[in-house]
Amino acid sequence: MRKNNEENERIKRRYLQYLKAAKRKDASTVLKAAEGILRFEASVGYTSFKRFRIEQAIKFQDRLSVEVSKTTGKPLSKSTIRSILAANKGFIFWLADQSGYKSRIRHSDADYFNMDAKGARVASATRETPYPSMEMARHAFSYMPEATEIERRNKALFAFFMLTGARDGAVASLKLKHINMIDGCVYQDAREVKTKNSKTFTSYFLPVDPEYLACFAGWVTHLRTTALFGPDDPLFSPAKIKPIDGSFQVVGLNREVYKNANSIRSVIKEAFLRADLPPFTPHAFRKTLVKWADTTYPSREAFKAFSQNIGHSSVITSISAYCPVSIERQAELIKKRDWP
Repeated sequence: MRKNNEENERIKRRYLQYLKAAKRKDASTVLKAAEGILRFEASVGYTSFKRFRIEQAIKFQDRLSVEVSKTTGKPLSKSTIRSILAANKGFIFWLADQSGYKSRIRHSDADYFNMDAKGARVASATRETPYPSMEMARHAFSYMPEATEIERRNKALFAFFMLTGARDGAVASLKLKHINMIDGCVYQDAREVKTKNSKTFTSYFLPVDPEYLACFAGWVTHLRTTALFGPDDPLFSPAKIKPIDGSFQVVGLNREVYKNANSIRSVIKEAFLRADLPPFTPHAFRKTLVKWADTTYPSREAFKAFSQNIGHSSVITSISAYCPVSIERQAELIKKRDWP
């Protein structure tokens, strides 16, 4: 059973409030910080943070290096360890300025939560992530059924991801009023849409495949004319489930947006599995589309427009995150030089 140190709980609450209200960190970042600090607190037996010693930080690092993840059964990844250490470094640095602690803790004490250089390089190393080709996506899309309203919603959801490359969190919070079928675009308004870094921007539908556009347009028409959804109703809403004859059955669509993107991710994964393909996530579509755009928009200005279209402020972000050069391709390009 978890122990509880009231003094520690109070100071942790103040720090988490500082992260949220002063540093303007989002809820997920604050939660990760809380979890990381709790790990350290547990490692010292929940003793008061006023009794902090640098030896505790050193032992904590050693413990993390051999700790096994309860989820995977494997040692903690370097990126996970880096995240945990960073959470505690920030906390201890802040603690050094707080009344009752600043006489016991110095700012330099926080440096003992630094990761070694080798581990930091491993944690920040980029890895090739799998993504579907345009053909694989089209194949999975063709296998999606559309007999029921929920199935039509799912197929339109798949089509929308391919048309926009939008992030799943944003898609889960979109409403009908954000869609402009005349100009062929979606207005990702950060006041209502959960965009990354609360950025507001407009995404125009990409000319990837007319089948995607036809499917999505049909869904929007269905919502507006058959389901009688209004501007403030969700673009993709959860199923409405009610008990009928002793069992729960789908009776339509809720007029509420998804609380998170978990269900949306499941829809996309299942679409690929149905077509006997790997269960790609919605985020993988972004890489698919960047690769497509790399050949479709050859000029710098055109690719910059595409980069803005998927929410990137800089083309560098699009290229570095989604268009890395493989080792094999690196060797091919370097060796291709014609010597005089």
